[in-house]
Amino acid sequence: QLQLVESGGGLVQPGGSLRLSCVGSGLILDYYAITWFRQAPGKEREGVSCINASDMITNYVDPGEGRFTISRDPAKNTVYLQMNSLKPEDTGIYYCATKRVRVCSDYAPAYGYWGQGTQVTVSS
Repeated sequence: QLQLVESGGGLVQPGGSLRLSCVGSGLILDYYAITWFRQAPGKEREGVSCINASDMITNYVDPGEGRFTISRDPAKNTVYLQMNSLKPEDTGIYYCATKRVRVCSDYAPAYGYWGQGTQVTVSS
């Protein structure tokens, strides 16, 4: 059974950091593009960052600031999202997802495989 499981969320002060993990079972994450999405209350789900099957990265949120870094560890079948300099507007539920293709996309409706999400709250 294909499953994605996120972890690593929590409450952090503005300016703090978190590292989210997405562990796959039933599929080899290294074969596919994996995207992190987030959804804030009352807002649509948006793409944060994607790593494709060739390990090329696309950042959708604040691409010029370098606050979000996606990476993968094939040995652990895990994709990470390192988040630094967090802001209150980064608050939301963070999901990892794949549509089992090699290329990146931030079009959420096209994704068929989602984790359950992990809550990130940035507040003082």
